[in-house]
Amino acid sequence: MAGIVVKPRARIFHGHDWVYSSEVLKIFGNPEAGDVISLKDAQDRLLGSAIYNPNSQIIARRFSRRKQALDHDFFIRRIGQAISSREKLGILRSPGRVVWSESDGLPGVIIDRYGTHLVLQTLTLAMDRKKELIVEVAKQLLSPGSIIERNDAPIRKAEGLKSAAGPLYGEQPGTITIEAKGIRFHVDLMTGHKTGLYLDQLDNYEAVAKLSNGLRVLDCFANQGAFAIACANAGASTVTAVEISDQLVKLIDENAQLNGVSITTEEANVFDYLSTQIRENVQFDLIILDPPSFTKTKESLNSARRGYKEIHLRALQLLAPDGYLATFSCSHHVSREMFLEMIVDASVDAKRHVRIIKYLSQPLDHPILPHIPETEYLKGYLLQVLPGR
Repeated sequence: MAGIVVKPRARIFHGHDWVYSSEVLKIFGNPEAGDVISLKDAQDRLLGSAIYNPNSQIIARRFSRRKQALDHDFFIRRIGQAISSREKLGILRSPGRVVWSESDGLPGVIIDRYGTHLVLQTLTLAMDRKKELIVEVAKQLLSPGSIIERNDAPIRKAEGLKSAAGPLYGEQPGTITIEAKGIRFHVDLMTGHKTGLYLDQLDNYEAVAKLSNGLRVLDCFANQGAFAIACANAGASTVTAVEISDQLVKLIDENAQLNGVSITTEEANVFDYLSTQIRENVQFDLIILDPPSFTKTKESLNSARRGYKEIHLRALQLLAPDGYLATFSCSHHVSREMFLEMIVDASVDAKRHVRIIKYLSQPLDHPILPHIPETEYLKGYLLQVLPGR
């Protein structure tokens, strides 16, 4: 098997499964992009099997510590393990994530379930070439009515892959109605964000809404309005959802009607909306900040810091005494510690003391591998403003 020799002290010797191009000592056997290769150290000892793409900054992603082919038996075993582990924890649910990339030993493969429908993403070149085999195994293990391809994620460009979307098996379902955590959604699996819904926030909708009874709630970057609807269901006195997209504002209104709740929607830039509310001396008891990623690269971290600090500063200025702030970052480049530091900086400038009520994260069906910190991308805090400090 062709492969690469990894430099000493590369991150793979500390448990990580990625090899960057700068960590390659030499390449042997003329591997081609998309091949399965062997990884070796400088003493010619096998470190495992990996998928290879010299066109990506991550040149190799290890998926096994032994010699292993990407064959039918491999996918049966790995996808079967992903299903079994979720069944044991009681988290094989619908909607929910069935396979989560490196966390399930399938780098670049995501399978989400929405009722009888599966949505598949293959975000690495080698796995994309095995798409038909993955579909056959998913049919065998999960018996779906349809399998939809949502390979329109920008990350595919780094692997040299084109965007693709459409049915891989069965009929395209169109708009479906899904219930999750007591909330009903209209979902279009072909056009909805990510694979249809933000499945990584399902548990957080419930956790945040528990505090909202009788409160004035502001849901910023509301997307499809899930936090807003959860809070309205839980008895919030008023709920306002802010979203810059007119299409999403319409969808929030539709989802609110579907759930029989009253929500005020505002089509606006969140930064501008918060500034306006500050000038008008408006106050809220619970503010939710769930923005899209402010940074896709390490190089833009300083800009992201300024954005995160500014949005938290404005939110803290709008909170009533004893008010709550639920806030999230979905960038793996922003560590939990860094995110908290940004919040503290904003609280100092706002002259507000806050305390942590709850640490928030992605659900268990999006498992985190501590040796691959990139698998923990969603970080959140539920904070309370301390009055009279």
